[in-house]
Amino acid sequence: MKPVAIFRYLPIEGPGYFATFLDNNHIPWKLIKIDTGDEPPVDVEPYGGLVFMGGPMSVNDDLPWIEPTLDLIRQAIAREIPVLGHCLGGQLMAKALGGVITQNACKEMGWGAVQVTQNPVAHAWFNDISEFETFHWHGETFSLPESATGILSSPHCKNQAFAIGIHLGMQCHVEMTERMVKDWSDVNYQEIIQMNEPTVQSPAEMEKNLSDRVEKLNHVADRLYAKWITALK
Repeated sequence: MKPVAIFRYLPIEGPGYFATFLDNNHIPWKLIKIDTGDEPPVDVEPYGGLVFMGGPMSVNDDLPWIEPTLDLIRQAIAREIPVLGHCLGGQLMAKALGGVITQNACKEMGWGAVQVTQNPVAHAWFNDISEFETFHWHGETFSLPESATGILSSPHCKNQAFAIGIHLGMQCHVEMTERMVKDWSDVNYQEIIQMNEPTVQSPAEMEKNLSDRVEKLNHVADRLYAKWITALK
């Protein structure tokens, strides 16, 4: 099996639980560290799938790796090589396929419920799950590409996930580990405590019942990732 290429944009926003899932299923993977100067590959052929993680930048920023990344996503989808996006990664997928990335009505930072959309595509990904608590960390949102089906939403962000066949783009973070939650809240502590938005939790709130929350989220991630890997090349 070809390795899965995982694109990282910030050291503390790595693959998290997704890497654990791949290891548990004996699937090889390669980390491409955009944050340290790695460049996106020109050709998708060496990889069995592409996975894009989160990051603090916007896909609308003038950064040298964005256009090559968008081209790579389009290339993978054209060749039916599965693509998976988390937050920034989901926005990259949306933009590559004709979606628009804009400011969300509010920032979402911390734990919050999301609802599974009532349609056959969503059911194929989530089966009997109708709602779950996940982690959020974003100020922007994507519109749905023309070919996509919305499969997840929240009260503060209509488009939380979309699917196109086996390709899955998410605004929320299902890849979280306990360590990641603590690192994000620690690094951004000053910013968080200065915000006065009901959709932004304090570090203490983010870390409340953390082990239980992460364990439950891992179970949801297991279901999504298990479906996604069925199409790996």
